[in-house]
Amino acid sequence: MTLSSERASQVAARRVPGVEARAGKFPGPSLIPALNAIQARLGWLPREELEELARDTRRPRYEIEGLISFYPHFRTTPPTKVAVHVCHDLSCWLRSADDRIAEVKARYGEDTDVELVEVSCLGRCDVAPAAAVNEHPAPVSDVDTLVAAARGDGVGEATVSGRAEPWPNDPYPAGSGVAQRYASLRALLAGELSADAVVGTLSESGLRGMGGAGFPTGKKWELVAGAEPGSTKYAICNADESEPGTFKDRQILADQPHLVLEGLLLGMAVVGAEQGWVFIRHEYGPEERLLRAEIDALRAAGVIGPDACGSGRRLDLDIFVSPGGYILGEETALLECMEGHRGEPRNKPPFPGTYGLHGRPTLINSVETFADVPVILRRGADWWRGQGLGESVGWKFFAVSGHVERPAVYCVPMGTTVRALIDLAGGVPDGAAVGAVQPGGASSNFIGPDQLDLALDFGTLAEAGTMLGSGALVVLAEGTDLLAASTNVLRFFRDESCGKCVPCRVGSTKAHELLRGVLDAGSSSLDEAQRGRILRLEEAMRKTSICGLGQVALGPVVSVLGLDKGAAAARPQPRPQGSAEQPDR
Repeated sequence: MTLSSERASQVAARRVPGVEARAGKFPGPSLIPALNAIQARLGWLPREELEELARDTRRPRYEIEGLISFYPHFRTTPPTKVAVHVCHDLSCWLRSADDRIAEVKARYGEDTDVELVEVSCLGRCDVAPAAAVNEHPAPVSDVDTLVAAARGDGVGEATVSGRAEPWPNDPYPAGSGVAQRYASLRALLAGELSADAVVGTLSESGLRGMGGAGFPTGKKWELVAGAEPGSTKYAICNADESEPGTFKDRQILADQPHLVLEGLLLGMAVVGAEQGWVFIRHEYGPEERLLRAEIDALRAAGVIGPDACGSGRRLDLDIFVSPGGYILGEETALLECMEGHRGEPRNKPPFPGTYGLHGRPTLINSVETFADVPVILRRGADWWRGQGLGESVGWKFFAVSGHVERPAVYCVPMGTTVRALIDLAGGVPDGAAVGAVQPGGASSNFIGPDQLDLALDFGTLAEAGTMLGSGALVVLAEGTDLLAASTNVLRFFRDESCGKCVPCRVGSTKAHELLRGVLDAGSSSLDEAQRGRILRLEEAMRKTSICGLGQVALGPVVSVLGLDKGAAAARPQPRPQGSAEQPDR
């Protein structure tokens, strides 16, 4: 055998089945942080800056243009003095966003200093209808004040709306700092707690991924730890929650950054990773700054760095800011973005636990999942299991929005009923009855008012034809046009489809055109031919789409058709393979 053929055989032996489509993608460091930096400095991406970046990095311009054209955050034209972004998705739509947007357009539509754009969910559903002026988040009612400020000295930095008292799950005293916190991490690095004991405790606790798919956390950590022992590995906290109605992770980041980062660092130490990232959406600027301050404090205290906690082990953290797009919540699209590619989901298998970032085993969990880990290790698996109601385990954060008196984030025992959570949020305004609920975010099927006593738990909701999903409960008052509401949800999925696969790209467009035509004609129901076409499109998308976005995009619509016929849902909720907010997190 010649040397060249021997090398070819070695390469072939190392090749991982299922990743052939990645051959030919540009290697090297991701250019996205550099593009983010240029836009942060100048407000857009001028041609001369892109040419300089291409020269400095020895990368072709068409690679850079391919990135820019995919990610909605990047601009190729100079911005106006004032950029007003207003959300039009479900939680805001339920709070009369269409009327508020019309009012804003009437005031600023002809103003050459103001750019007005309708956008997808900003993650501020608790102040719906939500807006952002020069990336400063606020309710639409504050737009005029912010526009005036933007015309002058600027809008300034938004502050984090934190909680005065610790959440009931937090094991650390209020007001404590780095020195008093990170106790489980210190114990692990000091050898007082073993990696096997951590995995065993998590498995015993029954903790499952809180980003949507609900995969057992202990099992995931065990799998990643066992993948290629001693090799380079990575860990990522997925903080790219972008699904309409979902803002619980934002609140956890604001109130419990120490728990999120300790959980991430524990995961790194257990699986054998030295480098970890928090992947955060760019709209969460205030929370990003808070995280950076916490990371700086950890580095100054020697908790992270080349000699983490004096253990001789290297543990380091960084933040990767998303350039936009709901699809990046899907774990493999997130990896593609971090590697510097267009954020299109990969085919599975292989899964990130064995073939993740740069082809290395990678641990990915959601914000809430990582935050739960130090709670369980400090208080014990038995304590955690005892916090749930009935057969459910642990505490659960929910973002409640829509037609409720007090939209906000609530931390309640897992197994709390839909009705009890709505009551906790003050009920429907003016004493109105509940018409329908999405219990798990935009990806979840609607349930009717006869199902309000369902326990908010993975199994119970799945049996009812919906899912716990991203922990976003959206309430619709009686009398709300459910077909219009579900069409609003479908528009979001259509707009956020990456376009990689035909079933999702074409199916969502065709279905939205059909439904929009019915609504524009003044109807709120479909005839049998229209219903049949929607059901066929839903089946094709569910069975043939690459990732969970296409698999669940028409589920809410079909569930509404089932409610019209007196059923809970027209078909069971599929287990998503990785939609944004529904990946295996």
